[in-house]
Amino acid sequence: MKSIPFLLLAGFLILPNSLHLAQAPQEPQRLPDGGTREVLISILIPSLPNAPFTATVNTEWIRQLPDGSTITLKNHRAIARDAAGRIFQERRALVPDDGKTKSGVTQIEISDPVARELYICMPHGRTCQVEVFSPPESLPYTPPAKAHMAQGSSSESVDLGKQSVGGLETVGTRETTIIPAGTIGNDGPLLSKREFWFSPRLGVNLISKRQDPLSGTQNFEVSDIALGDPDAKLFAVPSGFKILDLRKPPEISSPSASSPN
Repeated sequence: MKSIPFLLLAGFLILPNSLHLAQAPQEPQRLPDGGTREVLISILIPSLPNAPFTATVNTEWIRQLPDGSTITLKNHRAIARDAAGRIFQERRALVPDDGKTKSGVTQIEISDPVARELYICMPHGRTCQVEVFSPPESLPYTPPAKAHMAQGSSSESVDLGKQSVGGLETVGTRETTIIPAGTIGNDGPLLSKREFWFSPRLGVNLISKRQDPLSGTQNFEVSDIALGDPDAKLFAVPSGFKILDLRKPPEISSPSASSPN
């Protein structure tokens, strides 16, 4: 038994040399370059007072790949607005609509035009950051296709009339935009279509459809619409969440206050 420590020590001394001889040459370190990031812009909800409601936003994003196959992602998220114009919104992950993957809540947004506060709460980490919220004073309807047209492109708008969506009257518009070849590096013309069904009562597009060769097909529809003030608990910061106030300037310690070396 007394010889065991010696054997262990000897093995410890010999092991580094053995590893050095057996190790393959390490590959050079490299940075993870490349890749893309895409942000899907959902239906926009203005801070319109005296038009309270609760509803669900249903999102579908279809992208066609070069080999002809498609990727389809969906989610369903809760939204609400009270009579004061405060807005509650869930943000959920887009997932395949196969029932196998759960669309979890990635963040919760609470905007208050009266207190001028915007809370963005992340369930993962149980943290809320609060920022200054500055809602627009007026809400002119500017079709997104016209607002983001590339220089040299042309757009045509068609009135689709009226239809009822979720029991509310909506006004429909279809816009067709053509980006000529060579405008944004494209070797051929690009055609995109957008269709909106706007509710004057809520100030929200209840249906929004977009077909774009760059981003695929995006469909948004507001369902389960209930008029009237939502539950006030929706506009309260989740209990137990840490608050990070980004409205305050960062604290910088004074050099005179630092302890001497």
